[in-house]
Amino acid sequence: QRGIWFFSSCPEVELESVTVNVTIQDFVADVVSELFFRNMQQVPKETMFIFPVDSDTVVHTFYATMGDTRIEAMLWEKEEAQQLCKATSGMENLGYLQNNWDLWGPVFACFLGTLPPNSEVTISLCYVQELPMQPDGAAQFCWPRELFPRTNYVSENSSFTFSHLFLMAGWHSSEEETEFENLHFSICLNSAHGVSHIAINSSYTPLQYTTPDQTSAVVSLKRPPWMQDDLNLLVYYRGSHTLSAVVERRDPKAPPGSLLGDPVVMVTLMPSIPEVEASPGHLGEFLFLMDCSLFQDAQVPPEEVFRGNFPRWSCPAGGVRGKLLHVARCSAKLPYLSSAHPYICLQNTLLFLLKSLPLGCYFNIYSFGGTFKAFYLQSVEYTQESMDNAVGRISSICPDLGGCDLLGLLRFIYRTPLLHGHARQLFIFIQRKISSEEEAVMAEVYRYRDHHRCFCFPTNRCDSFNLSQAMALETKGECVCIHSRMDMTSEAVKCLQRALQPLASGISLHWELPPGLEVSMIRKAPEMIFQGHKSSIYAQIHGQTQDPEVEEGAVTLQYHVGSQSFDYTLRFSLSPSADNRLPVHRMAMMHLLWKLAWEGTSRTEKDIWHNAVKSSLSLGVLSPFTSIVAVHMKQRDAWHHDSLPPDSSMFCSPSCNLVPCQLLWLCSFRPVWFKSTKFRMVQKCQFFLEILGRKTPDTEALTQLSATCKGKEKLLSWAFSKLVAHQKANGSWALTTALASALGLSKADVELQRPSEDVQPTVWATILALVWLHQYKWKVSWSQILETKACRWLRDQAEVQLDECLEAANSLLGCFVEPTIFRI
Repeated sequence: QRGIWFFSSCPEVELESVTVNVTIQDFVADVVSELFFRNMQQVPKETMFIFPVDSDTVVHTFYATMGDTRIEAMLWEKEEAQQLCKATSGMENLGYLQNNWDLWGPVFACFLGTLPPNSEVTISLCYVQELPMQPDGAAQFCWPRELFPRTNYVSENSSFTFSHLFLMAGWHSSEEETEFENLHFSICLNSAHGVSHIAINSSYTPLQYTTPDQTSAVVSLKRPPWMQDDLNLLVYYRGSHTLSAVVERRDPKAPPGSLLGDPVVMVTLMPSIPEVEASPGHLGEFLFLMDCSLFQDAQVPPEEVFRGNFPRWSCPAGGVRGKLLHVARCSAKLPYLSSAHPYICLQNTLLFLLKSLPLGCYFNIYSFGGTFKAFYLQSVEYTQESMDNAVGRISSICPDLGGCDLLGLLRFIYRTPLLHGHARQLFIFIQRKISSEEEAVMAEVYRYRDHHRCFCFPTNRCDSFNLSQAMALETKGECVCIHSRMDMTSEAVKCLQRALQPLASGISLHWELPPGLEVSMIRKAPEMIFQGHKSSIYAQIHGQTQDPEVEEGAVTLQYHVGSQSFDYTLRFSLSPSADNRLPVHRMAMMHLLWKLAWEGTSRTEKDIWHNAVKSSLSLGVLSPFTSIVAVHMKQRDAWHHDSLPPDSSMFCSPSCNLVPCQLLWLCSFRPVWFKSTKFRMVQKCQFFLEILGRKTPDTEALTQLSATCKGKEKLLSWAFSKLVAHQKANGSWALTTALASALGLSKADVELQRPSEDVQPTVWATILALVWLHQYKWKVSWSQILETKACRWLRDQAEVQLDECLEAANSLLGCFVEPTIFRI
């Protein structure tokens, strides 16, 4: 989960009070907080502050005060900071922390030293953050429950049952309306669109507007959220959500022409994307990345599986069913679908993904282990020929246990140019932990996050769930953990269905500014924006207006969805109110610094490099050119952040010394625990179902019934697999003996029931398959994507005679399917 912060020490160091001031301007938040902790024990306690830093957050101020001692974190030029840290005692503790903590990902860590008994430490933390957007257009701000004062909702002696829990979750009383004296949490909201309303999962004061046009409002919390909940604030703005702009004035102390010396504009793009069919030239590029260690326990050689040479234990029943399975596998080249073996599951998943792709898209398949291999040198267009070729080559994927070169594979893919108009989407199946490369992997993913999307499928035995989740989150994709009882194929195809939704492409911005002003882009608009997502770009406004009376500018967003074109123009003020904290400048600086690093800016480019480092230090924005240093000093010797850090000679002063402090990449050593309430409820339900499913004398009949149902489901799965194996790339089926067999019919019966000779055999076969799929799709809910392909093909045919064909198909299959499913 993003934006969660932890204060880490022993439980006896309690958070006594909190003061937080949040200013939210459209989709950027500026947070200033003070946290007061106290050691409640009669013995000293070693304390440490640690919190994650995601790619949309800039922490620019941190210091801790204990009595007359102050520890302040600051930035330093990277090489000099590294030399200083080498001489700092206790830095080795950070290495231990890196590999033995139960958190994961990039974090800021600072040891605060020994906190005496009954002593207090004050933490000051300031950061700015781009806020994510909810599907309904709301800006979302979160504050973690760990940083609220503790509340004793239930006394230690009171009994606590599930019924009590549900009652108390909806409990309201007069006490809830009483403001907490140790909680001061105020939120200021600003938007040129106007603030409509808010939603908070906590008790709060009424929303008060501070301007007549309702473009500014304030609200305060009365008490923390309930028990284990993080604070979740949703801010809704008036009007269209397609485009918003926030202009921030220059820093008057900075020279004009520099980033700080010029105004900066943050433009948030939220294109409206209607449900339209994508044109053939904008269907996407789908890359499937398969971790070959999924096969490490394979007992059946891959070539034997595809030849149908199964060992005796692989057939659930002998006789006719066993023979049917063998024949089906030989004819369709499919592995045993019901087997839970990762290799078999992966082959099925690949097959169904390939069958579900639309004609005209591009695809490729990569296997990786100690090395990586590709089916094709570059992505190929999805046609009947390329699909057949890929299906036939699935069996060539072999185990590779020599390593996990995901980093090398990603770099290879990212170096491959994007196909114009085709959104690049990666489906990554992974089992192994790659902790030694996690930071490098995430750096690559972050660098190209505007150019692709990742759908990740770690297995339940995989230690890289955190990495998979981070890759998906960073690219606005999805991460699904594949459990032993979860259908890998089902989850992957569901994600593919999401990946096939329409998107905005051909995105461009056009500026209209008063004469004398011009714009230079810091972070450009992305190649495309997926449905339900936003993208924020930053630009620097140069020059001097020739007409001071003109105080407005305009920006126009243009994009395509399928074959349709859209444009939207927004006018914005060039004279915003001053913000001395410069939150938009800080976010823009972060993107500029990473851009300079990626473009290979080096010391040879003196001016660029020097200005970047100077701006990084002055704004407190961590960059590839700077590192964090913490100083332990007496309060009277503390310097302020409004000036640049002193030179290293100051560290020789006897009144100060260096403190272990660093930006780390933590590698969690504990198993992944899902925080989702929904997931916990599923776990409980599964637990009770497993108890009920245990074989006892009273449940013998239920067990036998369950076994019978499972047997029927397996047979249905075999038939479904065989049916899908014969679907063409365009979505149709040919009238063949194999198709008739999959439907449980003979080819003679199928041909005999064809309504007339005017009905094309392929049309008749496709309608039959669709009726069968629809009748049983409650068993295979994700078959919808295959039905959609078939319906689209039928719509393109000249004459279908749907009513006659449907009546004959229902009669032949014993079904009752309505014509509405065909959407013709």
